[in-house]
Amino acid sequence: MPAFNRRRCLGLLARATVLPFAAAPFAARADAGLIRIIVAYPPGGVADATARLLADQLAQRLGVSVVVENKAGAGGAIGLGAIAKAVPDGRTFGFASVSPVALLPHLGGKMPFDPQKDLAPAASVLASPVLLLATPANHAPDFRALLERAREEPGSVRWGTAGSAALGHVMLEQIKASAKVDITHIPYKGGGQQINDALGGHFEVLSTNAGPAVIGHVRAGRLRALAAGAPARLAALPDTPTLSELGLPESNRFSVFGLFAPAGTPAAVIERMNAAVNAALNEPQTRQKIEAAGNLPTGGSAAAFARQIQAESQANARIIKKAGITAGS
Repeated sequence: MPAFNRRRCLGLLARATVLPFAAAPFAARADAGLIRIIVAYPPGGVADATARLLADQLAQRLGVSVVVENKAGAGGAIGLGAIAKAVPDGRTFGFASVSPVALLPHLGGKMPFDPQKDLAPAASVLASPVLLLATPANHAPDFRALLERAREEPGSVRWGTAGSAALGHVMLEQIKASAKVDITHIPYKGGGQQINDALGGHFEVLSTNAGPAVIGHVRAGRLRALAAGAPARLAALPDTPTLSELGLPESNRFSVFGLFAPAGTPAAVIERMNAAVNAALNEPQTRQKIEAAGNLPTGGSAAAFARQIQAESQANARIIKKAGITAGS
């Protein structure tokens, strides 16, 4: 995505416009010229690109150099595990979706950190909608017609997700329960093969996070947008209804990404980072770049971010228990 800065390391930026108090909690340290943001996913994706865009903005506002590192694996748990073990001195933050904190702990697997005790939510950054897309194998004109087919022909509708226990799978189970339909789950390990098989019509419905490549397939007519799990309709797909609009508000799920700090990081440091993130998200150019990728800037206080994570965790626990979802299901 050329709209984002993909350099591995961000050089020192001019500090003439930085307010002196903004860097105060960092400048008091001997090596205050560096903040690390650990991205819990591989390079090249939406999370990586957004973190690097944000790093540029934070460097200007905090008067320090900001570097981005990638520590991928285990659905984001490895990267956040590294944050949980970092020294809580304000020099290390993690960028990840809330799933490693609000979803993975309910699946029965062993976590490399305690989501409740080892991390401090610092700032919500973006909501990444989950798009429900018709593949060439799906001839239903809209999402309601798709559900009607699933009701009349149990198991005939196949739904591809990024994997068992992924957010798309949780959404599918919730839709099945709410709409009282029987849909066949087709889990994949990651998104690449899932997209290729969707384009080849190997199943009827694809659930995947929004992004430039996916939006491009929709605009080219290779895939057809049926619905979106999103807080509001997307600027990139204004004619696509949200699941809330379609009468499935509990299924209207989307990925939220944000910054996390190690537990014990001083509250003043987290609040200053939160203020810098919110200021960056209020920049028209930053918002435009995030929205161009099919995502929605969020922002808000650290406390509000923590409450959102807690609410999502409780909702996931209920859904997973009721559906009997496990990491290997």
